[in-house]
Amino acid sequence: MKLRLRFEKHGAVRYIGHLDVMRYFQKTIRRAEIDIAYTKGFSPHQIMTFAAPLGVGIESNGEYMDIEVHSMTTCEDIKNRINAASVPGIQIRSVRILPDTAENAMASVAAAEYTVSFKEGRAPSVDIAGAVEAFLQKKSVIITKATKKGTRDFDLRPGVYVLEWNGQNLHMLLNASSGNNIKPVQVMEAMLAEYDESLPENALFITREDVYTRAESEPDNLISLGDIGHHE
Repeated sequence: MKLRLRFEKHGAVRYIGHLDVMRYFQKTIRRAEIDIAYTKGFSPHQIMTFAAPLGVGIESNGEYMDIEVHSMTTCEDIKNRINAASVPGIQIRSVRILPDTAENAMASVAAAEYTVSFKEGRAPSVDIAGAVEAFLQKKSVIITKATKKGTRDFDLRPGVYVLEWNGQNLHMLLNASSGNNIKPVQVMEAMLAEYDESLPENALFITREDVYTRAESEPDNLISLGDIGHHE
């Protein structure tokens, strides 16, 4: 049986990297006595997949992990048992049973939603509302993106689905697919570059709100990974 766990990550644990988060959950699931499935072979490990690993220093209200279990009681019991074995800053928000046809969390990621604000004393001097409006009017925004094979020019604009400023925070909905993953800092740097201004180091406080996939019947529509499957 496949389960999808939605969890949040806040506070000091935002500085823990993805590999350590994975090891943490492996130990926590054992402590919670979840009947998780293991791979076969000489060195078996828990069957566990994460959607779009979170960058170090970023908080999140919507992270996802898929696991396989041999047996279970209820989704609510699984959530409560893992939370009881957890640490402050990481909390399971929901557990859902996935249909057999569901793609794993990592393979299905299409977009991610963020709230972005400036840390005290590190906001740029430009008018953010005006910069957002100017960015949205552009049909193309070319940046240089680092890859494993070097660098390449990349058009940022098509992957910025939503960009809004409410006077305090930026709301972003960005392409997060494996081939065209866009980070909030890239959007901010591109916006400020139009005014010959650079983003101060460590200037942003970023919270990932949710991760989305595309609906099978309507590929142009995005749905939360947390809306797939059912409770039991």
